[in-house]
Amino acid sequence: MAPRKNFRNQAKKEVKPAAVVNKNGVKAEATVAASGGGFSSTKIFTWFMVLALLGVWSSVAVVWFDLVDYDNVIGKLSAYDADGDGDFDVEDAKVLLGLKERPVSVLLREAKEESAVKEPDAVPTPPDDDVDGSQNTDVESEIQAAVPLPPISDGFIPDDSRDEATHPYEDENNAIDMKGELVEKAQPQQTVEESKQYNDQPGSLETKETVQLRYNAEAESVPEPEADVESVLEPEADEESVPELEAEFVPELKENAEEQPKDKLKEKAKKKKPKLLNKFEKTIKTEIDAAEKLRKKGKVEEAVRAFETLVLQYPQSPRCRYGKALAEDGLAEKMLSNDMLQKAIGTYKEASELPNATPDLIKATLKKRAERQQFLGRMRGALATLEKLVQIFPEDVALKNDLGVAHLLIGDNKSAKRVYEEVLATAPSDGFAKVHYGFILKSENKIAESIPFLRDGLESGDPGTDDGRFYFHLGDALQRMGDDSAYKWYERGHQRGHFASVWQRSLYNVDGLKAQPWWTPKDTGYMDLVKTLERNWRIIRDEAQSVMDKTTGLFVPEEENLREKGEWGQFTLWQQGKKAGESCRSVPKTCGLLERFPEAIGCKRGQIKFSVMQPGTHVWPHTGPTNCRLRMHLGLVIPKTGCKIRCTNDTRAWEEGKVLIFDDSFEHEVWQDADSYRLIFIVDVWHPELTQYQRQTLSPI
Repeated sequence: MAPRKNFRNQAKKEVKPAAVVNKNGVKAEATVAASGGGFSSTKIFTWFMVLALLGVWSSVAVVWFDLVDYDNVIGKLSAYDADGDGDFDVEDAKVLLGLKERPVSVLLREAKEESAVKEPDAVPTPPDDDVDGSQNTDVESEIQAAVPLPPISDGFIPDDSRDEATHPYEDENNAIDMKGELVEKAQPQQTVEESKQYNDQPGSLETKETVQLRYNAEAESVPEPEADVESVLEPEADEESVPELEAEFVPELKENAEEQPKDKLKEKAKKKKPKLLNKFEKTIKTEIDAAEKLRKKGKVEEAVRAFETLVLQYPQSPRCRYGKALAEDGLAEKMLSNDMLQKAIGTYKEASELPNATPDLIKATLKKRAERQQFLGRMRGALATLEKLVQIFPEDVALKNDLGVAHLLIGDNKSAKRVYEEVLATAPSDGFAKVHYGFILKSENKIAESIPFLRDGLESGDPGTDDGRFYFHLGDALQRMGDDSAYKWYERGHQRGHFASVWQRSLYNVDGLKAQPWWTPKDTGYMDLVKTLERNWRIIRDEAQSVMDKTTGLFVPEEENLREKGEWGQFTLWQQGKKAGESCRSVPKTCGLLERFPEAIGCKRGQIKFSVMQPGTHVWPHTGPTNCRLRMHLGLVIPKTGCKIRCTNDTRAWEEGKVLIFDDSFEHEVWQDADSYRLIFIVDVWHPELTQYQRQTLSPI
């Protein structure tokens, strides 16, 4: 049978080429290229030439007719050159994926490019009067010869509730945790007289301890969530907003111009930007600006690396070193790191000591250094820094004022007084020096002499004078002189936001707590404690009387300068939430009764103590330091008549075996006009509305 035919078989049929005769006369078949129908060498060359010519003409056409935007393509590719080596490769991919940090050179290049971009039709900033016409960087206008030093301190405690305490401002050996407890080295005991301590932030809960705690990443308390850096940066005013700002501000200047002394107006007119760049640094201003841009945008880690690179390149540049210190300072705040802040303090010192540093840079750097030393509680170190500043700039009154504050912060009122006397000798109208000098005079119990300095200083309105302490002390001095204008100053202090009211003048407060002068046991919620005290009052009385003998030395005189006259002794069992073990061994039953009441023994802003007052004693009107506690008075030995206590305008008397409760942040006054002694037991408790977290984290008083 014939084989089946199909298209595939047909395709496989061979067509034999025609035979040809070669030159030898032999028949031969025509050969086919091995490729089965390929090109001859001549054809290959021909096609190669055609393609080459097409390529040339295509290239000409692309370039000539601009068929491809090469600049655009190259620009897009360069955006992915994340490691700065000029191409896009694996290393770039690692950077873009976050597996590798961007090199400082790239960050600086981007910052330079960004800073070079200007708003359309922007009005150029006129150069200052530098020799070569170059302008100062943004940071120069930002610091304006550095901010006046805000002394960080634990504070003046105007209260009858503290008879003995360690002075809160010591040397650099204090170990401090942020948002928790202060761990201090052993310090000499010092009685806390109402006006002998200087505190920077009345009305604030942040003392030296709590401020320091913000910079400790290992604090036990839960830190507050960080705010978005961009959201807290100060917005830059655009062109359109400038005329509006001027329209609001200039008329106010004109209205107040007549009220301001001519010398102050001249001082404002002469105020210039500090010059932080030396002659060489003006040649590298673009590089400094680029690194500074990173810092001002909150990119502090990148700013530190950028300034470190600049310091390596220009080790003798004070401005680069100062920029590094500022960046480290910002990083310390972000990391809550005391170690990083200490590093910044060292870098500030290095910057100030380099040759060719401008006077403005030396001043700004050392002021910043002193400020951060105070922040860390390095009070003696800050004092040394300020003394150096005053030596370099002896005519600068503001620096001398800061030096006086530094002396106050370590309790050296005598040296502070000498400094302010020097200031007032050359600048008799300086309000800052006046209020501080008045403050010192009052601490020396020179009541009448202190009044004009405190009053004139407050009336001056100078920076640093609008402070709750000075309203407090002026009013107190006037009260002691029998001058009812005291309440005018208390009212002014209240209107300025320093006091909760004319009556409630405590300076360390938590907002929103219930405020009333007198409380009932039911109001406090501490019924169990009140019942325990009242049921056992005779046991408590007997133990107190057993140690009242003067030969024991357990009762010590009240030394807070709160008495107009008379004798007032106290015997402390708990202070700032800490048990006085030796004292409790003398009255074990009383201390045993209190052990199960944390609202009392754990009250870091209060005390537990016996108080004995002899006949003929009068205690000046005064207020306690904080609204965070309530004070219980248990009557132990109360004469029938002649003993009374006033809180605001409500006067009451004690009863034996009964508890009186009042808020001692309100003004109160005591009279003892009986013919025998009065003995009470004082127990401070946390304000009932404070949360457990607040009780744990509030600083001691």
